[in-house]
Amino acid sequence: MYQASRRSVSAAVRSPVLVRALAAPTPPCSPSAPVTIERGASTAHCPSRPFTSLELCRTGKSGLSNREQTAGFSAASNLKIKQTIPGIARYETTVAQQETTDESVEKHEYQAEVSRLLDLIVHSLYSHKEVFLRELVSNASDALDKLRFLSVTDSSLLGNGGELEIRIRSDKENGTITLIDTGIGMTKEELVDCLGTIAQSGTAKFLKALRDSKEAGSDSNLIGQFGVGFYSAFLVSDRITVSTKSPKSDKQYVWEGEADNNSYLIREETNTDRLIPRGTSITLHLKTEDKLEYSDPERIKNLVKNYSQFVSFPIYVWEEKTQTVEVEDDSAEAKEGEAAKPEGQKKKTKTTTEKYWDWELANETQPIWMRNSKEVTVEEYNEFYKKTFNEYMDPLACSHFTTEGEVEFRSILYVPAITPMGREDIVNPKTKNIRLYVKRVFISDDFDGELFPRYLSFVKGVVDSNDLPLNVSREILQESRIVRVMRKRLLKKSFEMILGISASENQEDYKKFWDNFGKNMKLGVIEDHGNHKKLAPLLRFYSSFNEDELVSLDNYVDSMKEGQKDIYYIAADSITSARNAPFLEKLIEKDYEVLFLIDPIDEVAIQNLKSYKDKQFVDITKEDLDLGDQDEAKEKEVKKEYTPVCEWMKNHLGEQVAKVQISNRLSSSPCVLVSGKFGWSANMERIMKAQSLGDTSSMSFMHGRRILEINPDHPIIQSLNAACKEEPQNPDALRAIDLLYNTALISSGYTPDNPAEVGGKIYNMMDVALAGKWRAPSSEAAYVDAPQPSSEVVDYVDAPQPSSEVVEPAEAEVVEVVEPAEVKVEGSASNN
Repeated sequence: MYQASRRSVSAAVRSPVLVRALAAPTPPCSPSAPVTIERGASTAHCPSRPFTSLELCRTGKSGLSNREQTAGFSAASNLKIKQTIPGIARYETTVAQQETTDESVEKHEYQAEVSRLLDLIVHSLYSHKEVFLRELVSNASDALDKLRFLSVTDSSLLGNGGELEIRIRSDKENGTITLIDTGIGMTKEELVDCLGTIAQSGTAKFLKALRDSKEAGSDSNLIGQFGVGFYSAFLVSDRITVSTKSPKSDKQYVWEGEADNNSYLIREETNTDRLIPRGTSITLHLKTEDKLEYSDPERIKNLVKNYSQFVSFPIYVWEEKTQTVEVEDDSAEAKEGEAAKPEGQKKKTKTTTEKYWDWELANETQPIWMRNSKEVTVEEYNEFYKKTFNEYMDPLACSHFTTEGEVEFRSILYVPAITPMGREDIVNPKTKNIRLYVKRVFISDDFDGELFPRYLSFVKGVVDSNDLPLNVSREILQESRIVRVMRKRLLKKSFEMILGISASENQEDYKKFWDNFGKNMKLGVIEDHGNHKKLAPLLRFYSSFNEDELVSLDNYVDSMKEGQKDIYYIAADSITSARNAPFLEKLIEKDYEVLFLIDPIDEVAIQNLKSYKDKQFVDITKEDLDLGDQDEAKEKEVKKEYTPVCEWMKNHLGEQVAKVQISNRLSSSPCVLVSGKFGWSANMERIMKAQSLGDTSSMSFMHGRRILEINPDHPIIQSLNAACKEEPQNPDALRAIDLLYNTALISSGYTPDNPAEVGGKIYNMMDVALAGKWRAPSSEAAYVDAPQPSSEVVDYVDAPQPSSEVVEPAEAEVVEVVEPAEVKVEGSASNN
């Protein structure tokens, strides 16, 4: 009968899935040895069942009367309650209480219903059925490693068992899979100990023996540690047969077990056809629903390549092959009546394809990360990258390194040359780009930011470690200090790779990288506050000096003008919009470079960066722009002169603007509309309005503060200043203020709330400006009695051509209106 080690119970308690299953109602089990629970003077007896004592505490059904329960649990102050499992309370006495406990208290070990525990281990630990082959191959690899280690001191163990290898053979007709290894094998006692005891790891015991003998230097290749991997075979099979021969025993034994049975059989192998010189043969009798999938040799081969491709021993798969052979062409025989061919002449042959079955090596690719990086060529790195990740282009960069010390692991990282279709890696961190191995056995490629942050999800590579903190199923990477150290190391190497590309002489490589992964770098500045200073040198932007080539922040800082203190930028939807914005006028005059942030993510990235090399980032569309050239005396005089007009315009515009003030950033434009220091810019407001799932309730709050800045040197502002002093209520002046504000709204990048109203104001102002210009005098009466124009053709050949010179309206000559009857046609007399 199966036994359950304490480790299996411990694993069940630690696993959330098993806890939920164990906490579920279970059918009553047959009574066996009673479990005695003592509290004070009261004793309760109940039938044995898994975790009976815990269940009693949870349900409160102890079988005791209320009085007995009261007496037994009255000393609550001497008890500690720990909530170890949801719904289960565990009572522990204090140290003082334990020391004074009555001698009649008995100590019992946990018992478990083995069939139920085995079912939970099989069906709750593993997420995918296909991992059964990984576990069995790992066990076979451990057996081979044990033999190799022991044969160093005792070569007789090798005997005539052949090469150290693993062979897998599937049988579609019978629905079986047979896995054979030439490893150390097991004796009868070891069969009972390893397969009959759940969570009893033979590898773990072997490692303990090595440590006790201080010879643990060669145990790094051993994989097993939990002792439950073998039972994963029950995921796809309902019966397992294990035939094993140990070089330490003269007999070969067979172990047979079924999925829904509490017991197993062990017998001596008597069939001479099934005897093996050394090792273990495991035959899985597949379930009906799994026969079609897992008895397919191609499926088995793909699983080996995925999970066990880098196991240090050769793995052979029995599969169907084809070959081309030449056979005699029967159709070429001589027909009746034809002369027979001489005997010495060769017969004609034809080529045909035959099918046959043979062993095929499934793990021919070697793990190059286990080799010294100095011995691996660039071609080998590129070939490994293409095979492992199904790529067709060479990577832009590669990093092969080994980390030792607090955590030991080997890794190879790659920067791809092109981004995946659709750029899914930006929004989906589960890109399966990092393949995690433990002792060269594939564990998982499905991570949610444990090893790499989202913005570096495009980095591809392999990570192999011997001491990763995995759960029992070896599928989930548990959060721990080791994982954090590993993540930090991987990030550092990734930054070094990308910095190497940016600093290389071939800048085309970094241009290619930026075109594909520039948004990822900007996302990293936003999300990874701890590393955004390392990402800053990698950023690239267009600028007012370079509209065709991207510039780095280092280049910007190096080319800053004397007296320039900050890094200036403007966010817009295109280079054209940024170039023509009125905010740049003074900066262009002073020959200051301005960064153009035309990507929607740029502005948020720069705001998170805040500064670079002690230079602050300044948005030139925000209020309080300091260009460092203030003339206080002149500013005071201008402010005194134009303060009334500012107040007049503010009173008229009302809540549309927070205030009206004198601008120090304009030179040719009459005014500009800037945003508050802590509000959204015009570009950000446009982006937020375009969000389909945006919060509209915050829109009014974020763009509520707008400031109208006026240019006191512009004629329009000077005219309005005069109107303010002479006729502040003049309708034309007030309409001019409205039109000035709406024009500034559009030129500053904002979107009017009512475009039709703005258009109407512009039309009205145009009508006023164009009234009486280029319009002919009213002559409706002259045309009433005028005769119809002659249908004769007028010859304009000799007529003077109009001049191309532009005539100002004030200087234009008065054109006399000629009636049609007075038009003379040349040559009309001769025609009569």
